[in-house]
Parts: sequence; C-alpha cells; structure tokens
Amino acid sequence: MTIGRFQCGVAALVRSAVDGRYLLLRRAHSKDYAAGVWECVTGRLEQGEGFEQALQREVAEEIGTPVRLQCILGTSHFHRGSSSPTNESVGVVYGCILDNPNAVVRSAEHSEHRWLSAPEALQLLDANDPSTCWMRGIIERSDALWCHLPRPWVAFAERLGLETDV
Repeated sequence: MTIGRFQCGVAALVRSAVDGRYLLLRRAHSKDYAAGVWECVTGRLEQGEGFEQALQREVAEEIGTPVRLQCILGTSHFHRGSSSPTNESVGVVYGCILDNPNAVVRSAEHSEHRWLSAPEALQLLDANDPSTCWMRGIIERSDALWCHLPRPWVAFAERLGLETDV
C-alpha cells in the first residue's frame, strides 16, 4: 500500500438565525472538482492553521460575513477525485448560525446560493454523486441535531469554541 498524506478540510453548514433555513451554494462550473454541485462552505486548512481558524477564513472568503460556530456535526473522510493517496482528505463539519441571511456576499467560487428549509434542500439535492450524497447526510444530521442541542452547550460553543488544542 502506498503511504499518502492527508489534506485536512472544514465545512460550515450555515443556518439562518431568522428562520432556520440552510445556506446552499452551487459550485461554479469552472471549478476543477464537483463543478455545478450544491454544497455548503468548504475548504482546506492552510499550513499552521487550526480547524476553527480555517473555518472562519473559508466562511469569510466564500460568503463574506462571519458566522457563529455552534456544534460539530461530524467528521468525514473522502477523496477529492480518484481514490489515490495524493487526494485523500479528512474533514470536520461544523454547524454554524448566521444572524443576517441578507449579509451573504457570494465569492466567484460559487455561481448561486439559496436559503432552503431541510425538506427543500433534500429535494434539491437529488443527484447521486458522492458530494451530493454527503451533503444530504449533513442536512439530515443537522436538522435532527438542532432539535436537541441544549442552550448551555450553544452558549459554551459560542464563547469558547470547540477546538481543544489551542
């Protein structure tokens, strides 16, 4: 077996504080991977960067406004393209809140964005490619979790963050 190296990534599933809808972004057709696919904010860590630091940087780059981090929705292991040791990645998926959904300023990485309820998002995400299947799973997990997230945990996450190696 060839030993590769892992890239690390982050994803931010952004939820509106106003009405609980989710922000979905459509990857620009010019992208080299998953062009035209609906996703949440995603990106890779830069050298020396922590997960939460990378999350806030990616959010600023892709939607132009800060979010409040509320929970970790999960982790993921994936290949960006073919299953080879050179494009293997691990990632952390965060649930985030945006107080003003109108503040989104979409970057050129995406051609479109929509605010959708969970049922609307699941209906839109009807393709069977790996990226879309992953996104459906994240929406389903998030929607179930938001019903049970205790307020003290939300306050803790917003005040101190979730990263433990700082």
